[in-house]
Amino acid sequence: MSPRSASVNEELRRRSRERLLQATVELVAERGYEATTLGDIAERAGAARGLVSYYFPGKRQLLQSAVHRLMHRTLRAALEREPLPSGADAGRELLARAVDAVLGLARDQPLLLRTHMAGILQAEGFVQCPEQQRLAELLWETLSRYGSTDVDTDYPMLRALLMGAVFALLLPGAPMPLARLRAELFQRYGLDWELGVPPDGAPPGGTSLL
Repeated sequence: MSPRSASVNEELRRRSRERLLQATVELVAERGYEATTLGDIAERAGAARGLVSYYFPGKRQLLQSAVHRLMHRTLRAALEREPLPSGADAGRELLARAVDAVLGLARDQPLLLRTHMAGILQAEGFVQCPEQQRLAELLWETLSRYGSTDVDTDYPMLRALLMGAVFALLLPGAPMPLARLRAELFQRYGLDWELGVPPDGAPPGGTSLL
């Protein structure tokens, strides 16, 4: 049997890494961070335990990459959802979808996102990884289509506002309502409440924000 080509080996490594990331999201969402071991993740992914350490320096870094991957996939699905926006308001619709995708993920996966935010605030800090870079590129492109004239400056602000909104939504004991957080973000960026995927009911205050 002839040896596998470099491209085949690269594809196999990519698939193994993807399975580990997916298994991490599933297990932490089911059991929590402390109850999930690297051995559990490898078993769920159908991979050798040593493969986890080959790709990731530790469990916290693995989790951050896994959540960034989930956020990227969720955001891309929202931006590409039919019908695709067109015309003068396309950029505003895309930004509205991006905000709704991030807030919706925090609403639907509170344990996972709360664990992710806690890890960022701890000593390990913010992990720069391929998944995070893809997420950043997607948000950067969304801001560009929205009409930002200085995306390099506006992107860090959007990221900070989204992270702050997620934190406020997940704050134990004193969470802010999703609708109020959405209203504040939409008002900042001049977005109509009806764009994206508005929650049921009228916007906070009962009237249009714009």
